[in-house]
Amino acid sequence: MNRVCSPYFDPDYDSLAERINGPKCRVTLDNESLENCTVVKIDSVNKQGLLLEVVQVLTDMNLIILKGYISSDAGWFMDVFHVKDELGNKVTNQRVINYIQQAIGANREGIEKSKTGSRNFFKCESPPEPTAIEMTGRDRPGLFSEISAALADLHCNVVEAHAWSHNARLACVVYISEESTDTPIDHTRLTAIEDHLTTVLRATTARSTNEDNMRQQEVKTAYGLNPEGEGTVTDVERRLHQLMLSVRDFESPSNPPISSSPGLMGSPRLIDSTHDKEEKMLSVGIENCHEKGYSIVSIQCKDRKRLMFDTVCTLTDMQYVIFHASVDSRGGYAFQEYFIRHVDGYAMSTESEKERVIKCLEAAIERRVCEGIRLELCANNRVGLLSDITRVLRENGLAVVRADIATEGGRARNIFYLRDISGNNIDMKFVKSMKTEMGEIDVAVNNETTTTTTTTTTKTSMTRGSSFRSLGDLMKSQFEKLSHNFVAI
Repeated sequence: MNRVCSPYFDPDYDSLAERINGPKCRVTLDNESLENCTVVKIDSVNKQGLLLEVVQVLTDMNLIILKGYISSDAGWFMDVFHVKDELGNKVTNQRVINYIQQAIGANREGIEKSKTGSRNFFKCESPPEPTAIEMTGRDRPGLFSEISAALADLHCNVVEAHAWSHNARLACVVYISEESTDTPIDHTRLTAIEDHLTTVLRATTARSTNEDNMRQQEVKTAYGLNPEGEGTVTDVERRLHQLMLSVRDFESPSNPPISSSPGLMGSPRLIDSTHDKEEKMLSVGIENCHEKGYSIVSIQCKDRKRLMFDTVCTLTDMQYVIFHASVDSRGGYAFQEYFIRHVDGYAMSTESEKERVIKCLEAAIERRVCEGIRLELCANNRVGLLSDITRVLRENGLAVVRADIATEGGRARNIFYLRDISGNNIDMKFVKSMKTEMGEIDVAVNNETTTTTTTTTTKTSMTRGSSFRSLGDLMKSQFEKLSHNFVAI
């Protein structure tokens, strides 16, 4: 009788390296070391884009990053973040703590497993698999209202929508479904919808209609951004950053729309002489560290939520690798310093490359900045609701700078950042008009006082607070001290 032998595989072999060397990723949240914030420490095997993934997880949880120190040389990634929740408290919710540890990769399934459930766990459910459509183009007064009206005329139900306007450019991601059945839209009808929306985008009063402008004004189906599954809020926001970059919103429009305002939905980049006198400055500078082969990017500006996500996202999408970084927020201002190289391993070698990175970072920071008001509307959802709301806003001379639309259980939540098209103060009487026109609707209005003015330098020029330690200083004093035993600075 022939004996059949087969090789033996130890079931514990796959975890042998982890048992010898420790886990590939260790995430700890410390609420004891500091009185007013939580210390998040990450030690992990490094990989391209890991910093963005970490910042994205913290941003998804609406955590405010007060300080951060990052080092990722020699194949190992070490991060320390000081964070608070959106109410200014320490992170004590055990579900949030468990999610952060899982999502950053504390177990072997890592980020891929956690991303699948992140939106379902922390976001409300949406109708099954709506179709995502991306739109980019030159902005003009009333464009977002025209897009909303076109979707209503095409019998599309708007499940979710996000729109940004900056420097007379518009980027928009809209999730739509069939009006009658609330099901995904078939390919043939989707093509007709895209053609119609493209016509709306290109119906501009701009004097120039060259090929570049035509290419920038397009509508296409977005894959991988459906609300169900792997999508998260920051996935959409990263895509909006990419779309704005693709239409070169970091450049001033060569032929601005015929309007008293620089942007149609409402450009947030307005300079007021009163604010010029105040110390509300955005400064982005780049210099090379020839000894270490890095380009050092220094950013100083008024602090706000999601600032680090916006800057890290932009550098990553521009194909730069962040090796070290230091972030500090104090007194309402943020100070960020990044030591980077291009993915080809080299620092920036030309002034034109530095200038382009500076402009792109400035644009990424400014996209969320709005002077004017934040309007939140809650109402029973119906087809055409968004079209009616944006029409009333347009009729009252209001431009939409940003918009975030979501639906849940028969209710629609609409958030708009608005400014007056003519540049005047907003007459709050429009709220009464909104209630009269829309019937039963909940309205909340907040003033947005954040205004940013820009100065561009090739080297940092603002004076840092005494509490901020430059990463260059840290590197000179042995950066490897930011390891497992690092707690606070």
